[in-house]
Amino acid sequence: MMPPVLPQSLKTTPRLDRWVRFNADRTVTVFSGKVELGQGIETAIAQIAADELDVTLERLSLVAGDTTQSPDEWYTAGSQSIEIGGMAMRLACAEVRSLFLDAAARELEVNAAELRVRDGTIEVAGTDLRTSYWDLAPRVSLARDATGAALPKAPAQHGLVGKSAPRRDLRAKVTGAAYVHDLELPGMVFGRVLRPPSYSARLAAFDASAIRAMPGVVAVIVSGNFIGLCAEREEQAMIALQAARRAASWKEESSLPSTTEVRDFLTALPSVRSDVHRQGEPSVTGSMRRLEASYSKPYIAHASIGPSCALAVHDKGKLTIWSHTQGSHFLRGQIAQVMGVTTADVDVIHKDGAGCYGHNGADDVALDAALLARACGRPVLAQWTREDELAWAPYGSAMVVRVAASLDATGRILDWQHEIWSHTHIKRPGWGEGVNLLAAWHMDPPFPVPPAKDVPQPTGGADRNAIPLYDFPVQEISYNFIGEMPLRVSALRSLGAFANVFAIESFMDELAAATGTDPVEFRLRHLKDARAREVIERVAKAARWAPGEKGDGTRGRGLGFARYKNRSAYCAVIAEVEVGEALRVKRVVAAVDAGEAINPDGLRNQIEGGIVQAISWTLKEQVLWDRDRVLSRSWDAYPILRFDETPDVEALILSRPGEPALGVGECAACPTAAAVANALFKAMGVRARDLPLTPERIARAME
Repeated sequence: MMPPVLPQSLKTTPRLDRWVRFNADRTVTVFSGKVELGQGIETAIAQIAADELDVTLERLSLVAGDTTQSPDEWYTAGSQSIEIGGMAMRLACAEVRSLFLDAAARELEVNAAELRVRDGTIEVAGTDLRTSYWDLAPRVSLARDATGAALPKAPAQHGLVGKSAPRRDLRAKVTGAAYVHDLELPGMVFGRVLRPPSYSARLAAFDASAIRAMPGVVAVIVSGNFIGLCAEREEQAMIALQAARRAASWKEESSLPSTTEVRDFLTALPSVRSDVHRQGEPSVTGSMRRLEASYSKPYIAHASIGPSCALAVHDKGKLTIWSHTQGSHFLRGQIAQVMGVTTADVDVIHKDGAGCYGHNGADDVALDAALLARACGRPVLAQWTREDELAWAPYGSAMVVRVAASLDATGRILDWQHEIWSHTHIKRPGWGEGVNLLAAWHMDPPFPVPPAKDVPQPTGGADRNAIPLYDFPVQEISYNFIGEMPLRVSALRSLGAFANVFAIESFMDELAAATGTDPVEFRLRHLKDARAREVIERVAKAARWAPGEKGDGTRGRGLGFARYKNRSAYCAVIAEVEVGEALRVKRVVAAVDAGEAINPDGLRNQIEGGIVQAISWTLKEQVLWDRDRVLSRSWDAYPILRFDETPDVEALILSRPGEPALGVGECAACPTAAAVANALFKAMGVRARDLPLTPERIARAME
């Protein structure tokens, strides 16, 4: 018999004592490498663990993202926290429970099948024979590798999984105790870093002595293009930063594209073309009708409401860093490399920060804090400015997608071509070669900027969700990889799936219109996957979609569908828009099949949040620049969706107990953009193919 296949997290960290610990105070601590980003993962993973161990949630605590305690679970990214991290926790806890039941059976001299566990007490029903996890813990060693041999509970045995549980992270957040920004240590000082004014800028002159003489300033560091300072009080650090900005002179070059319209320059950049997917052989018949279109997505900022922040302590050659990173173990290795120490000398502890699904400035500011703490010998709370966050954090890569299809006489799609132009969609610390941290590139001597490397299929980076889930007989998907981008880019929620699904689902609507077919019917005609069909049918029913419905010149509704990564959650979205001075989304209905729903309320929150963020991307967000520098450095220059612009959102959860839990965090973002663009077409007959759908772009599309 083949041994069970363990999730990657358990393969990387197989020791059971790295996952579960029974404490002397009769509580349980479980350890996870998947961290809380606002997605409710702390609650869902606690539910999984408590269910498998048969303890109450109140008795269980969770430590996540601490490199000296937690397992290495890669990044908290890609909608994999439940799909992989949660399942690893489930298997680890199931095996721990099995080991303790076997030990209890031996001590109580009964068959293990006679035992039950109630809140950590192991007993034989109807007798006074009992023991507990805590009584047995000194004699049951968890210093052993997981085997995967213990079967987790069946869905019918779940007491917590599948039910909504209150978020465990909310109390600390509303009382101001959750965030890294709020941490205080004795003797702590406040750090700021003066970034160059542009990517090309090089420091020409700087009078550090004048800054050192300012009130409260305790340290100033100058190394190449890196200028950092520490002060006793935060306002003193801010004043010193402004003075440093006036004192520094830089040499700059005009190195950015002359236009911010992605479709006008991206396809002209040097690229290497590769085939992503080929299926079938094209045939040419006289009855075929061919259509094609091109779509684009701009550079998008993470635009976290709170700027990135980190706290670092350097003591006797050891570094401790509190960070809202999404990859504690990777960041630990990168900082150790820059600081010239071993990883054993660095501990990275996750602490909540402003919401971000992707690679913003969290990792960069952690290195800033480490460098400043080593320089001044005191704990340093380093924080970026709003300008730092918008101008220097990595952006989501821009994309151009060209799609073409041939239709037969009955309106069925015979062949499909999908061609992408983009850069890598991940340059996180620890991904690929070298060091991916901003200060490391600015120091003297600098660490070289690592070469770009994208995520391969089957999950993909720029080509994520480029392979259609629809049943097209002939498919050709290609990717023009642009090795050098003019702006700094890395992971942003959904990677390339956002643009690919926008293109696929917009074009499906165009084809439906060209054949005079209802958009719902047209999609179902090309889908065999029963779960895919069901989310489309359910969202149409919930939204009271009328086949062949039309807009009225100002209002309309549109549909979008995708299965994230073609292997995670299914999501169908219907958006209702109204066109006035600007395009507004009034209502959104979504249907989601994420397999087994661990915490339905948390899952629904993820869908609602993904939809709202995607609407902001779709209507408003794009990075702007001139030939010298990025111009989007404030909320005025980079507007996002406001609270009074958010639509009513209804999310239907198609829970499937017994099916594997599927990643859901990014599934709603992708079809939402297409649903909005398709609703615009229904409302006004205008097909806008370039994001964002600003009034100016809609007006150009009408010409």
